[in-house]
Parts: sequence; structure tokens; C-alpha cells
Amino acid sequence: MPCTRGYAEIFLSQPDGIRLGWGALETSRDERLARNEDFFRNVNERIREVAGRHGPDDHVYEFICECADATCTERVELTSTEYERVRTDGRRFVIAPGHELSRIEAVVDEGGDHVVVEKVGEAGEIAEALDPRAA
Repeated sequence: MPCTRGYAEIFLSQPDGIRLGWGALETSRDERLARNEDFFRNVNERIREVAGRHGPDDHVYEFICECADATCTERVELTSTEYERVRTDGRRFVIAPGHELSRIEAVVDEGGDHVVVEKVGEAGEIAEALDPRAA
């Protein structure tokens, strides 16, 4: 079932000290959606760091759905290798099936309990700019 809950206003503290905030009047809807997904991507990066301490293995880890719904709490299961494959492109995110929004992303891969989407247009540019691995 697609995410249909409202989008919460989120404030992120960036590591470089910049504080980003957004609301309906400050950004476009596509930008707000992209930033929501980036927030969850950053949480999953921390999960990957912890998993990486165990070394490369075939263990399946639970990651948070990186969809645009700021209230989504669904989990998706991937190995570290599968997650790394998604993260090779700053425009790609792993989400639960049915959570994709065709106006800002296209499904590029499917697996088990998750799909991989690639941001397009303004959302893609924002996702790439916010990619923590691009710094």
C-alpha cells in the first residue's frame, strides 16, 4: 500500500554546522520529498557503519524504508553488499514496495521486500547534492 500519510516538517543538523529547515513556503514539494528521503538515507548510513564493523558477510540487516513519507516506519531487509550496490549512485534509494512516487522517482530494481528507485528532475539533483558520500 502506498504511503499516504502527511509529510511532517523536519529539521536536520548537518555535520558541517549548517542547519537546514524547510516548510511549504520555503521549498518546492519535490524538494521537500527528496529531503525526507535523504533523512532516512542518513539513518541507514549509520546502520551500514555498525554492520560494517562485523566485516563483509551475507548477513541480512534491517534498513529503514527511504521513501518520501516522513512518518513511514517500515523496514526492508538487505545484505551489506546489496545496500552498497544501491549507494553507488547518490540518486538511488531503497524503499518498501508501493512507496514509490512516480513524479519524483523511477523504479530501477526490485528485490524481495524492497525496490530501488532513482530520483529524477529536481528531486534527483537535490538527492545527489545531499549524498553524504559525495562530500
